[in-house]
Amino acid sequence: MTLSGNQKRKMKSAARLYAVQALYQMEQTGQTVDQVRVEFLDFRFGEQFDDYEMIEGDTAVFTKLISDAVNNQALIDQMTDRGLVAEWPIGRIDSTLRALFRAAGAELVQSDTPPKVVITEFVDVAHAFFPQGKEGRFVNAVLDHMAREARPEGF
Repeated sequence: MTLSGNQKRKMKSAARLYAVQALYQMEQTGQTVDQVRVEFLDFRFGEQFDDYEMIEGDTAVFTKLISDAVNNQALIDQMTDRGLVAEWPIGRIDSTLRALFRAAGAELVQSDTPPKVVITEFVDVAHAFFPQGKEGRFVNAVLDHMAREARPEGF
């Protein structure tokens, strides 16, 4: 089966959302990247609820994001800290946002995806987790700072 460009984009977007969930779960439970990867690929991708089916995610994008986030966590956390105001180091922010910044940071540091695409995608993820809040604007500001540091040529 050949996928359309729109289907591929949706699968990449889903992979980003799943990566944030996986990184959050790893922080909360102490699971390894391999344990959480297997769980998500076997059970979460395409999971069926009462009347809702989770979209299939792009497995390659998902696997790369969580692996790169773990392998580059110190660098990504330092970039995030520089993007936050001094009073709010990464250890003090919401763990969902911390997972989001790690996944986005991994994509900024380890992929060729244009920075503006990464920012837009992860702001959308923030809206999915915080539909009523101001987190989207906060995420946009921090990721803009991180992107300018990670790939100044992209601006």
